[in-house]
Amino acid sequence: MSRILAVIKKEFLQMRRDRLTLGIVFALPLVQLLLFGYAIQTEVKHISTVVFDQSLSPESRDLTDSFTASGYFDVTSTANSYTAVTRMIDSGQAKVGIIYPPDFAENLKKGVPAQVQVVVDASDNMVASQAVAVANSIGLIKSQQVLFQRARLQSAPYDVRVRPWYNPDGITAYYMVPAILGIIVTMTMVMMTSVAIVRERERGTLEQLIVTPLKSYELMIGKVAPSIVLGYAQITVALLVGALVFRVPIRGSLLQLYLLTLFFITASLGLGVLISNIAKTQMQAMQMSFFVLLPSILLSGFMFPREAMPKVIYYIGAVIPLTYYLQIIRGIVLKGIGFPYLIGQVTALLIFSAIFMGIAILKFQKKIA
Repeated sequence: MSRILAVIKKEFLQMRRDRLTLGIVFALPLVQLLLFGYAIQTEVKHISTVVFDQSLSPESRDLTDSFTASGYFDVTSTANSYTAVTRMIDSGQAKVGIIYPPDFAENLKKGVPAQVQVVVDASDNMVASQAVAVANSIGLIKSQQVLFQRARLQSAPYDVRVRPWYNPDGITAYYMVPAILGIIVTMTMVMMTSVAIVRERERGTLEQLIVTPLKSYELMIGKVAPSIVLGYAQITVALLVGALVFRVPIRGSLLQLYLLTLFFITASLGLGVLISNIAKTQMQAMQMSFFVLLPSILLSGFMFPREAMPKVIYYIGAVIPLTYYLQIIRGIVLKGIGFPYLIGQVTALLIFSAIFMGIAILKFQKKIA
């Protein structure tokens, strides 16, 4: 019994000395519970909406007010053409477009059903299903109000026609498979590179690298270059499986997808190398990688729409590289858009790559720690 107690005491002393591991063990569940407890919301409200009002009448403004009063739609901008609405939805600036025809008010006064087109970005299934349901409900409620006031009407005065774009049938695989590709790349790049330098240090092979004339940045490039090749191999396999097995349509340019994926891979590798420079052991590196992976999955828009998250959590998700890559891959694969619509996302990934790699190179010193 005394020997067992001695071993237990030794382990506790070791844990006390290893403060980084101890800090991760205690901080990991606490931070994740707080983050994910607030972040995971399935009811989507405040959906960004663009309005193209050709009627410019009190009737059209009244219906728009009904959309905003529901709490589900936030009119963030107005458009002066159908093309402008399409451009804003393609670029992700708006998830919903409300379009009033010129004769909207005139048809209402005549007792003829007044058509309203509601365009919904269905590349995000959860947002789309909520928007479609609420838009139809608003049209029905407003129609019932008018029918009650004007008993002579025989048909619904508001003809709200919802048009889901990009994934009109709401097929889950179309929405999830491209995103899973991003998760796979994140897991592989961050976890593999996070143990790279630590493994060299633990095996004692870091000495061989120290005596070489390599500079810090040259060593970093040598460490990440094979992982870039592996990342592209994973992407190729995943795209083939998605297209052949799940019938996911690839509407955009594969060349652009492969090119823009490079920025995401380098950002993920930079994060992994940074972790590798901070961690003292492979176990610490794995724990820190896990600390990065869960927020990437839950806060990036992979499973839960970011529009439903509190503002603080929404901004935390904005510092996760996967957030921007999901917009890139879903935009190219499902929407068929190209680089001009994705400049903001690419810029963000370039900034992440520069920051992570820069800090990792500065922190790395060619000496035994």
